[in-house]
Amino acid sequence: MTQPDLAAAGAVLAPGARALARGADLDATLDAIVGAAATAVGDARVALFVATGAGEALHLAASRNLAAAERAALAAAAGDPGHPVAVAARGARAAAGRGAAAELPLVVAREGIDEILGVLAVDRSGGRPFDDGERAALEVAADLAAVAIDRARLGSLASERSDWIDRVATADPLTGLANRRTLDRVLELEIERARRQKTDVSVAVFDVDDFRAANERGGSAAGDAVLRAVAATLAEQVRLVDTVARIGGDEFAVVAPGSGGVVVADRLLRAIEALGPVDGVAVTVSAGVARFPADGTSADELLGAALGALAGARAAGRGMIAEVRAG
Repeated sequence: MTQPDLAAAGAVLAPGARALARGADLDATLDAIVGAAATAVGDARVALFVATGAGEALHLAASRNLAAAERAALAAAAGDPGHPVAVAARGARAAAGRGAAAELPLVVAREGIDEILGVLAVDRSGGRPFDDGERAALEVAADLAAVAIDRARLGSLASERSDWIDRVATADPLTGLANRRTLDRVLELEIERARRQKTDVSVAVFDVDDFRAANERGGSAAGDAVLRAVAATLAEQVRLVDTVARIGGDEFAVVAPGSGGVVVADRLLRAIEALGPVDGVAVTVSAGVARFPADGTSADELLGAALGALAGARAAGRGMIAEVRAG
């Protein structure tokens, strides 16, 4: 590559690399790269397309020297499988043409296999062919755009995986409710808030009556169906300020700000009774209710008190509610 060619490539490389390193988002980075490419090739029209997925449509992400009507027409035309942009999106990297138009695939290598992430399309309406320096500049722009898109996609995948890990860490896989770890954290926060505001927090713990017998009659699939039905009912009936969680095999808990834990528990018991048989099994639950600060001043104490009350409710029969301290 001659010195003029290097200079032309450098004219794109410097602003493009700066945008890649410092760009706030993908759209801004691609716009800067396309702007640098347009400057390097003078009077050409430049358009950058991003593939929305393997074998899917091309999205016009950035352009220069194109009127709004031209952008709309080009975006629509690129959907034609025979259009040069669509053809380039399916092909391997080729050097920019020596004529007055070029379509350069945006290529990254993934485990030795080329992946096309989009196309850089350039057209010089006056017909003057691209010289070597301009072709080098366009190659640099295409490579920078490919790296920018690839980095954005990897970042999106990392974010999605992080979200998935957070969901797995905080949710019960069978019912989708919060898990015990999440409940403990929420309860601690609610207790601290209630302590500051001098208010109450109620905890109601629920246990499916005769769950073992239901499991033995219908098998684990029937037992899982019962647990999911109970979980769905609890989730539908609680208030927006309440938190419902599965904390054991057939045990659930609700953290309810305020002193109305018994009222909340009674409403939930009635809703579960109204379910009717689930896989042939009649479903009822028993509940134990405790209240901060009367029955405990920490998450462990409060939950332990509610579990103790639950034991009393179960001893009294199916579908019963017990408090730690009545009244």
